[in-house]
Amino acid sequence: MIQSEEYVVSYAPLVEPAAELTVDEVRRYSRHLIIPDVGMAGQKRLKNSKVLVIGAGGLGSPAMLYLAAAGVGTIGIAEFDEVDESNLQRQVIHGQSDIGRRKSESARDSIQEINPLVKVVIHEGRLDNDTVLGVFEGYDLILDGTDNFATRYMVNDAAYFLKIPYVWGSIYRFDGQASVFWTHATKEDGTSADAPCYRCLYPEPPPPGMVPSCAEGGVLGVLCAAIGSIQVNEGIKLLTGIGDPLVGKLMIYDALEMEYRKLRVRKDPNCALCGEHATVTELIDYDAFCGAVSEEATEAAVGSTISVVQLEQMLKERDNGERDFVLVDVREPNEYEINKIPGSVLIPKGEFLNGNALEQLPDDKKVVLHCKSGVRSAECLAIVKGAGYGDAVHVGGGVVAWVNQIDPSQPSY
Repeated sequence: MIQSEEYVVSYAPLVEPAAELTVDEVRRYSRHLIIPDVGMAGQKRLKNSKVLVIGAGGLGSPAMLYLAAAGVGTIGIAEFDEVDESNLQRQVIHGQSDIGRRKSESARDSIQEINPLVKVVIHEGRLDNDTVLGVFEGYDLILDGTDNFATRYMVNDAAYFLKIPYVWGSIYRFDGQASVFWTHATKEDGTSADAPCYRCLYPEPPPPGMVPSCAEGGVLGVLCAAIGSIQVNEGIKLLTGIGDPLVGKLMIYDALEMEYRKLRVRKDPNCALCGEHATVTELIDYDAFCGAVSEEATEAAVGSTISVVQLEQMLKERDNGERDFVLVDVREPNEYEINKIPGSVLIPKGEFLNGNALEQLPDDKKVVLHCKSGVRSAECLAIVKGAGYGDAVHVGGGVVAWVNQIDPSQPSY
């Protein structure tokens, strides 16, 4: 529920000030202290603040660096992954020597190098329904750097149940979005802000396979800094009670056009979580709710998925003239330039969605599909089978598995 009108609301600070700042802290934060809106009281609030950052990736990296530099007293890191070379294009909290390390530990070391006065709390393991509420409890603010819909809905719901503000950001290629979801927000006069949650903006996740992830579609590295810094900016405003936060507003950034737009987001009275007749009253099965793969793709893949080892053998037999089939890569052309399975032909997924791909498939050969990881090829498999290619199959794990298991000389991405 979006409108383009402007409105200004002030909120009380989230955090009470710490008792004092040390001489070292005064020196370190002097450029904050001479800003009238922040001053000594605001910096003491930051010192007393506890912020949980979910993900030490593209958004979490710049966010944690600036939270630390700003003097946020406690920074929690919820992260389970390890640093990969492909991360370094945008995840600036990690360096070359961190490849293979846990991201949480690498991020902790970078934070402490920037500001040793900050306390860092690491929350290892993937957040799920069993852990998320316990991890969130005790934090003043949740800053979300995740890149998948299932986790976003879980974070939104958990933050709502615990009445913690949720600072959200999203990035894809050249486009970014940011907002603050805080349904329990009250204005300075004590009245309800009638603010929305994430579900008010996105009541349902997009259909499986419809929105590519950053790993599939890419992201401009510097876009992470733009959106991550907006998230920190909003966090500082909430913690200290200054300015007009993005509560009930959606900030949209187009890096190619260098354009910012701000839209109003109204609370949805029919929202499943925060509406008048809520149906989501506890944490749900978020993977099932979002669905990484559609039901049609899941059904099509049953009994029609081969491994890269099987594909390698099939390719050898094709080269020897013992069998014939067509191997179709459904990725995008720029992905095909990075790496490829030898002997494949490129027909992007979009051609399957609009029906043009079917005209390019032979009627007298078995069709074998693959993509980067197996998600897009499963979606295309459902289309191909629906068109009458009953013996078609797809490659589980896609070109990622091919590079890892068959041809490690090729680059991965």
